[in-house]
Amino acid sequence: MTLLQITSLLIVLAGAFGAINYLFLKLPSSIGILVVALIASLAVIGLDAIFPASLVEETIRAEVLAFDFSDTLLEGMLGLLLFAGALHVKVSDLRAQWKPVFLMATLGVALSTAVVGAGFSWLTGMPLLIALTFGALISPTDPVAVLGVLRQASLPKSLETKIAGESLFNDGVGYVVYLVLVGLAFAGTGHGDVHGSENAVEGALWLFAQEAIGGALLGLVLGWLTFRVMRLIDDYALEVLITLGLAFGGYELAVAMHVSAPIMAVCAGLLIGDVGAKYGMSEETRRYVDAFWKMIDEILNAILFLMIGFEVFAVAFDTTSVIGGLMAIVLALIARLTAVAIPVFLLKPFSNFSKGTIPIMTWGGLKGGISVALALSLPDSEWKPLILTATYIVVVFSIIVQGLTVAAVAKRVGPEPELDV
Repeated sequence: MTLLQITSLLIVLAGAFGAINYLFLKLPSSIGILVVALIASLAVIGLDAIFPASLVEETIRAEVLAFDFSDTLLEGMLGLLLFAGALHVKVSDLRAQWKPVFLMATLGVALSTAVVGAGFSWLTGMPLLIALTFGALISPTDPVAVLGVLRQASLPKSLETKIAGESLFNDGVGYVVYLVLVGLAFAGTGHGDVHGSENAVEGALWLFAQEAIGGALLGLVLGWLTFRVMRLIDDYALEVLITLGLAFGGYELAVAMHVSAPIMAVCAGLLIGDVGAKYGMSEETRRYVDAFWKMIDEILNAILFLMIGFEVFAVAFDTTSVIGGLMAIVLALIARLTAVAIPVFLLKPFSNFSKGTIPIMTWGGLKGGISVALALSLPDSEWKPLILTATYIVVVFSIIVQGLTVAAVAKRVGPEPELDV
């Protein structure tokens, strides 16, 4: 199938499955689309088991495997999704919560990676560095899924900012940590070049600094230049187009410069959404830019969750892998608790935290498409099928089970908005 045919099919199915969910399941939009896609995929697999001569499953599986989910997300959709999410987070709010956001997106990702890696290595016998790579790819939370479900929970502003800020930044940090660990774990396989350094650890640190700091600087520079141009223009259609160019072009430039494209997208989005909206746009332009990016967010989110549902055809569900996936769910939850609780305890003498911060942020740390994409992009090895299956099981559990219950958890254990400090 051509790219246009695949795109057309995804949009048609996203609309059709969205309508089915709206009329019958009545789940939150993206989760409902994922559930319908999973049901349809499992139905095809079941029918093919009953009527093996039909070869329907084999045909669909071949198309799914031929479609590069990893590149589609990491080189295209992720930049737009992160840019759209960052547009709606105010820098002033983020500045007030920068300590917990910074610690959870850095120390939290490191702790989560270590807990999952050490635990998975011990449980499965997987080499530690490869298990740590799995820990890195499963640690980032999905900002779109998190913000989508928590909108229903009426959380205090400070807690909402912590969750939004952390989920936006830990995607970029987790991706950089993943790149570093892949370079160390698969050295000698063509995937282990850590920028030519003879010392692997030194090279890994250099890669992390280049990716993370370089991505942030590039995002701020491009966002500032775009803001200066928008100040000279009062044409909402053109300004919407300029923001789209920033998200697309900036992401591809970051990839070409070997700096973190996700961090670039977040920093550029934060600057345009706050400084750019205040000083570079008219009221009419702000409304159109906001509406445009909300629509992009919803459409891409629907398509992303649809693709996650169909990726079941790319996963090998043997007994060992399924057991590994179930153990990985428990490990991922323990790791998430560690990643939230330790930064909170470290900051408690200096900051006030709302009631229920730890359980809400633990259960609300939903995993998403980036984890599946990173698992698919791993170099081939004897451990890749297990990692891919475990990742898929964790992501589906996270989105469906945690996603459908996190609002209720937040309402049950969280504070009333007026009690937040």
